[in-house]
Amino acid sequence: MPPPRRPIPFTCLQCRLRLLPQLLRSSFHTTRPLQAEPPRPSTAPKISVDIKHIRQNAALYEQNCLDRNYKTQSTYPTRINSLYEQWHNHQASARALRERNNRLKLQLANPTTLRDEDSVEAKGLRQMSKQELIDEARTLKEKIGGIEDQEHTIMADIESLAASIPNLTSDETPRGTEPKVVGFINSHPEPDPSSSDRVWRSHVHIGSELNLLDFAGAATTSGWGWYSLLNEAAMLEQALVQYALSVARKKGWGMVTPPSMVYSHIAAACGFQPRDQNGEQQIYNIQQNPADVGRKPELSLAGTAEIPLAGMKANTTLEEADLPLKRVGVSRCYRAEAGARGVDTKGLYRVHEFTKVEMFAWTMPSSEASTAVFEEMVSIQTEILTALGLHCRIIEMPSTDLGASATRKRDIEAFFPSRRAKDEGWGEVTSVSTCTDYQSRRLATKVDVRSMGGKTAFPYTVNGTALAVPRVLAAMLENGWNESRLEVRIPEVLWPWMDGLKVIKQKERLR
Repeated sequence: MPPPRRPIPFTCLQCRLRLLPQLLRSSFHTTRPLQAEPPRPSTAPKISVDIKHIRQNAALYEQNCLDRNYKTQSTYPTRINSLYEQWHNHQASARALRERNNRLKLQLANPTTLRDEDSVEAKGLRQMSKQELIDEARTLKEKIGGIEDQEHTIMADIESLAASIPNLTSDETPRGTEPKVVGFINSHPEPDPSSSDRVWRSHVHIGSELNLLDFAGAATTSGWGWYSLLNEAAMLEQALVQYALSVARKKGWGMVTPPSMVYSHIAAACGFQPRDQNGEQQIYNIQQNPADVGRKPELSLAGTAEIPLAGMKANTTLEEADLPLKRVGVSRCYRAEAGARGVDTKGLYRVHEFTKVEMFAWTMPSSEASTAVFEEMVSIQTEILTALGLHCRIIEMPSTDLGASATRKRDIEAFFPSRRAKDEGWGEVTSVSTCTDYQSRRLATKVDVRSMGGKTAFPYTVNGTALAVPRVLAAMLENGWNESRLEVRIPEVLWPWMDGLKVIKQKERLR
């Protein structure tokens, strides 16, 4: 068996960062040795987390973690500084040993080299025999190798900790747990419930009445949290997708059909890692063949098209002239979301698989450029939901609701009559997040900034939901229901894709 490869000696922290990328799959609350991580292909992106900025602003990052309710990660900046001090001390020790080793080599190569030097060290070297010089050089080499091994482990731990720290939070983000309402879409269908005689039904009841939804059959084949769309509901899914795509494409968004399966380290690089909350597991991992465990990279089902869209430009240098680069993709999305089932998650509101139209963009690395795309996404969402006739509120999300990658997030919540007992009927239907360079640093996506003499930088990324089918469909059924006619009106913007249907009635349903 060949001897193990010794780590390459590095004297520059940035060199180590470039050449020793941390595998991103480690969870937020643990750090594991580099060799314990699953393998990644040679094309896996090398991360470039700004460790220097974390070290120099440890208090800022600690408070940011606390603001986001990442209590475990709040200890990481201090641990990084402590580990860096250890690494620095090892560097100093290795430097002294290398200098001594170089002197030994000089004396061995030419005994007359140190003849005229009067230092104590030089005198001692001249008095040593050749074998003594050789023996000490061999001992020093082993010591240096041991120190380099320790440096390698320390740096891997530093990178793992740094990669697990969430993005810094925008000034626009409210601190704490309460969102800030910044606007509304359409008028409320029942602003004063006490004076209204309108009969509301849940989408589950409507779906059963009109033969649109099948939860029992899906539960038999797949379990709770799964569903089948039937007849006009299946048509509505396609109509919603096509309408959302048409709006985005008219505004210059290029269309993509991305894969639904991704490398787990790509999902982690995008910030999709399980958070230590009630032991919830958000991602479906693909089981590997026993022979492949430890040999091949792990695969996961994408929770959103954001992940494969972001991964499209991993290990790529974009051109400044191409930014902002805007893409809209349709995909099936998979969320494990292990948690208690209740009235607030009944039916289509929280499911394990669904169709979603997702927007993703790369911008120049500036808050002005990313904010412009952020606002464009909100505008597209507003246009779609306005045309669908849904009453919604637009809210700036608080710091505790941000995922690891987002510096700022804005949600749009629709009114669900069936959810009036919870949150006054509000339920999230779209979301927009801007992530600064959090994702591009972890995916090795760069931009060649010609206006700055060809300097490379990390572009900012922005992602947002154009339309998530199940929740929007549920809101449409509930808000469009007419109790006296036992029918649901179809929004006019969807008529071109509904084969002439304008309402869904019992007598018109397909069997």
